Amino acid sequence: MKIGVTGASGLIGTPLCSSLRAGGHGVVRFVRGQVTGPDQRLWDPASRRMDPSSVEDLDAVIHLAGAGVGDKRWTASYKSTVLQSRVDGTTAVATAMADAQGPQVLLSASAIGWYGDTGDRLTDETGPRGQGFLADVCDQWEKAAGPAEAAGVRVAYLRTGIVLDPSGGALGKQLPIFRLGAGAPLGSGRQWTSWISLRDELSALAHCLTAAVSGPVNLVSPAPVTNREFTRTLGAVLHRPTLPIGVPALALRAGLGQFADEGLLTGQRLSPSVLEGSGFAFEDRELGPALRAMLPGR
Repeated sequence: MKIGVTGASGLIGTPLCSSLRAGGHGVVRFVRGQVTGPDQRLWDPASRRMDPSSVEDLDAVIHLAGAGVGDKRWTASYKSTVLQSRVDGTTAVATAMADAQGPQVLLSASAIGWYGDTGDRLTDETGPRGQGFLADVCDQWEKAAGPAEAAGVRVAYLRTGIVLDPSGGALGKQLPIFRLGAGAPLGSGRQWTSWISLRDELSALAHCLTAAVSGPVNLVSPAPVTNREFTRTLGAVLHRPTLPIGVPALALRAGLGQFADEGLLTGQRLSPSVLEGSGFAFEDRELGPALRAMLPGR
């Protein structure tokens, strides 16, 4: 297949392009600014426009681009950036694909924040939409792909959980703290973490290119854990102690504002029902073995 990728320089996008090429696929990376190679094409997501000719020779597009949710404090301005980067970029991709009438598949990134706080309820793709800023962002993000869906493109909304890899993301930020023996639960530690290893994330993306899946797809491990269990497991894998008392919610809110409530102190206990129902097999089903595999030198 010939596959276009947005967000190709991110934690997921960079290894995704390499793994797709290793699997025999042609990869086109959409970039902003200057095109520096034959595998790159220009796009301007902020304009909500994308030249249909740039996608008409593609079989599929994997759309991952968007401003990092936890990169900055959630000021009104940055919340607008988070939302608009997703809606604008997705609108551009979906409209171009609809106008080009070429690519038959759009794998459009979304996130498990769509479900809000599920509490202890195990939830699959049929679960209700949650409340809050992240749920609103994810809802508008997914709806922005409507033009492609209306044109007959198979669209899958990839509700990805916490992607674990030591090179970056949430785990990359936690490792220095845990290696100092200062890891601790966040708040009560009872909130659920739906996670997925990077290698399973990449395999799931490749799987969804050809599997008969559309609509919401939870990209999460079958074994979510509470934040307290995550803390204990990561400490054990690193052979480092963890603190028994959680970081107070008030301290997290003071340092991180609204993001603390929606990104750290609440969680989602999710099941990958659609993904497993389509025949996908996880390599990393349980957290402990997954962490040991990705942290061989500890």
